[in-house]
Amino acid sequence: MKMRKLSSLLFTLLLLSTNLLAQEDCPFILRGKVLDSESNEAVINAYIWVQDLSKGTVTDQNGNFRINDLCEGHFELKVESLGYTAQTLPLNVHENVNLTIRLSQKEYTIDGVEIVGHKDAVNTMNAVSSISTELLDETRGKNLGETLKSLSGVTTYTTGANIAKPVIHGMHSNRIMILNNGIKQEGQQWGGEHAPEIDPFMAENISVVKGAESIRFGPEAMGGVLLVTPPKLPVKAGFKGTAHIIGNTNGRSGAAAISLEGGSKKWKGLGYRLQASSRAGGNIKSPDYFQDNTGMRELNFSGAIGYNTKNIGMDLFYSRFSTTIGILSDSHTGNLSDLNELIENGRPFSNPGFNYDIVNPRQEVVHQLLKAKGHYHLKNEGVLNLEYAFQQNNRQEFDKRRGALNDRAALDLELFTNTLNLSYEHPSAKSWNGSIGVNMLQQANNNIPGTGVTPLIPNYDLINLGAFAIEKYTNGNLELEAGARYDFRYVDAARYNDGELEERNYTFKNFTASIGAAYSFNSNWMLISNIGSAWRPPNINEQFSEGLHHGAAAVEIGNPNFVSEQAIKWVNTLNFNRGNWDIEWTGYYHKINNYIYLNPTGEQHVSLRGTFNIYEYLQTDADFWGMDLSSLYKHENGISWFVKGAMIRAKNLIDKSYLPFIPADRIETGISYELPEWRGLSNNKISLSNLSVFRQRREPDFDLAPAPLGYNLWNISVGTILFENQKSVLKVNLSIDNLLNTSYKDYMDRFRYFSHQMGRNLSLRLKYEF
Repeated sequence: MKMRKLSSLLFTLLLLSTNLLAQEDCPFILRGKVLDSESNEAVINAYIWVQDLSKGTVTDQNGNFRINDLCEGHFELKVESLGYTAQTLPLNVHENVNLTIRLSQKEYTIDGVEIVGHKDAVNTMNAVSSISTELLDETRGKNLGETLKSLSGVTTYTTGANIAKPVIHGMHSNRIMILNNGIKQEGQQWGGEHAPEIDPFMAENISVVKGAESIRFGPEAMGGVLLVTPPKLPVKAGFKGTAHIIGNTNGRSGAAAISLEGGSKKWKGLGYRLQASSRAGGNIKSPDYFQDNTGMRELNFSGAIGYNTKNIGMDLFYSRFSTTIGILSDSHTGNLSDLNELIENGRPFSNPGFNYDIVNPRQEVVHQLLKAKGHYHLKNEGVLNLEYAFQQNNRQEFDKRRGALNDRAALDLELFTNTLNLSYEHPSAKSWNGSIGVNMLQQANNNIPGTGVTPLIPNYDLINLGAFAIEKYTNGNLELEAGARYDFRYVDAARYNDGELEERNYTFKNFTASIGAAYSFNSNWMLISNIGSAWRPPNINEQFSEGLHHGAAAVEIGNPNFVSEQAIKWVNTLNFNRGNWDIEWTGYYHKINNYIYLNPTGEQHVSLRGTFNIYEYLQTDADFWGMDLSSLYKHENGISWFVKGAMIRAKNLIDKSYLPFIPADRIETGISYELPEWRGLSNNKISLSNLSVFRQRREPDFDLAPAPLGYNLWNISVGTILFENQKSVLKVNLSIDNLLNTSYKDYMDRFRYFSHQMGRNLSLRLKYEF
C-alpha cells in the first residue's frame, strides 16, 4: 500500500513538472564530455561557463557535464581546468547540443598544477550510481557490502554480523563483477559467506553499474558491475596525506587508516601513494544479547607509483588485504535436536557477554593484487592500453574439531590468477568513437593438503579468452551504442574421492551482444535504455560441492552436469533534473535460462562435528523484474530531502514458485539541514533517516523458518569541520545507527534462523587532511 502511494506521488510530480516544462522559453540542454587532448582521459572538475547567460557547471568523475534551460541563440562557451589552457568556443543553440571538448596541458608549471595519469571513465549506457566522497567519509569503518547499502537497488547478502556481499537487482557472488582499481577481483567469491577482499578506505569513488555488462567485462558481469576506484596519482611536487580514526560502541570496535601521496619535482610526471588501514572489534551485540565469537581483525596495505609523459603512461599498483573473522558459535550445533530447538527459539541459548576472542569456527583470508598498466597515444590520436595483473587468494576456514585437528584448517584453498587485457580506442571521427579489445584469464586453484577432510571443491585449472568490440554514435540529443563479444572457457577439475582420482574437463563458449540508447527530450528529461544478452558458465562449487561448507555452517551439494546460464536483461532509466529537484527511476526485466541457485532441502546432516542443514544447487528458468527510485530535493535554506526505494520480483518459471534469498521491498527517506557557521565550526550538517524493509511474502515452497517480519530503523548523523586552514582540515562525524535499538531480523541473512541483527551502534569518525 505504501509503495502504491509512493508511485502515485511520483507520477503526480512528473505530470506537474511536464506541464511546467511546456511553458518554458528555454527548453534546450547542453551535454558533453571534457577530455585531455593528449591522454584522452576524462578531465575532472573542469569549469564550464556559458558567458552570455551566466550559467555554468563542473565536470563529474567521468568528465561529463550538463547545463539545463538554455535559450535559443548564439553564445560563447568558456572551459577552464587547473593545469590546462582555457578554451573559448562558439555555442550555437537551436536544439539540444552535445559536445566533446579536448583541453591541452600547459607547457609550464605553476603552484597547484597537477598532471594525472590515464584513467578509464565509466563509459556505459546502463544506469550508474555512485557513492560520493562525502558519503564515503560518513560510512568509513564499515565493510564494502555495508558501505554500498546507501545506493538504491543495492542490498547485501549476509552471514551474521561481519560478512556482507553486495546484491544488485537480486544478483550476487559470481553474477556480480567487482573491479578493484580496474582489475576484476578474483577470490573465492562463489561462497555466500565469502565477503569481497577489498578495503573501502582505499577508494575515492565507488560506483555500481546496474545493467548486464558482459560485453565489456566478460561472463560474470551478467547482474552488474561494482567499480572501486582509488584517487588519481598526483605528481605535483610536494606531499599531502589523509588520516581516519573511527570508533564504534557496538562490538567496541575501532578502525584507523592513513594515506600519503606526492609527486616528484625532479621527474615531472612521477607520482606515488602509500595507504594502510586496520579494523578490529569484539562480540557484536543484538538489542538483548551478545553474539558469541563475532569479533574480527583486519590489516590492509596498498602502494602505487606512476609515470606519465605526453605520449606514454604507466603505473604499478600493489595491495594486500588480510582478515580474520569469527563465525557465530551457535551456528554450529552438536545434534539434530539442538539445531531444531535453536531455530525454534530464534536466538542463541548462550549469553557469553563481551570479549575480543576469536576461536573456531573462524575464517582467515589473505588477498594480494599486483597490477601493471601502460597506455600509448598513437599519431592518429588512437590509444593503446595494456594491462597485466597477478592475484593470489588464500582462504582458510576453521571448524570446531577435537584435539590437534582444531588448529588445522578444515578448508584451505589457494587461488592464483593471471589477467591480461589489451584494448585499442580508435580516434573520434565526427560522431563516432569506440574500442576493441581482448581479455585473457588463467587460474589455478589448489586445496592445501593436511585438512583431514575431503575438500569441498576440487583442484582446477581455468582459461578464459574473450574478444569484444564497442561503438558509440552521438548526434545532438541522441546517443547510440552497440557492442558484441565472444568468450571461450576451458576448465579442468580433479580430486580424490575415497582414494580414487576423479577428473573432468569442460568447454564453454558463448556470443553476447548489447544495444543501448540515451535520448534527451529537453533540458530536464532524459531516457536511457539498454538491452543486452549475457551468460555465465557454472562455477566450480555449483558443479562439485560435496560436503560441509564450514563458514556457512551448511552441507552443500553440487551437480557436475549443469549447463551455462543464458540471460537477457533490459534496463530503462528515466532522469528528471530541474532546479532543486533530481529524480531517477530505473525499471528492469531480467530473464535467465538455466538459472543456478542454492536451495534448502529440509534435511540435516549429522556427524561427529555437529548437525548441519543440507542445501543443494538446482537449475531452472527464472525471471527477475523490478524498479529503483532515487529522489533528492535541495532547498535554498539548507534543507535537503531524499527518498530511495527498491522492489524486486523473482520467480522459478518451471516450478511456478518463488526463488530463495531475494531482497524484500524497501524504502528509505531522510532529511538533512545545513546549519550556519557557529563559533568557528563550519559545514555543519545534521541528518535523520528512516529505513523501512517489508516482510518478504514471496517465499519458496520450503524454508527452514518463515521469513522474518518487516522492520523500521532510524538513523541520525551530525557532522562539522572543527578547524581548517590553507594546509590542513579536521572533519568530525557522529552517527547513530538503529537509534531506537530495534530488535529485527533480515531475510537476506543466512543466520536469521537463530540470531538477530546488530543493535544500536554509535560511531565517531575523524578525518584529518594535511
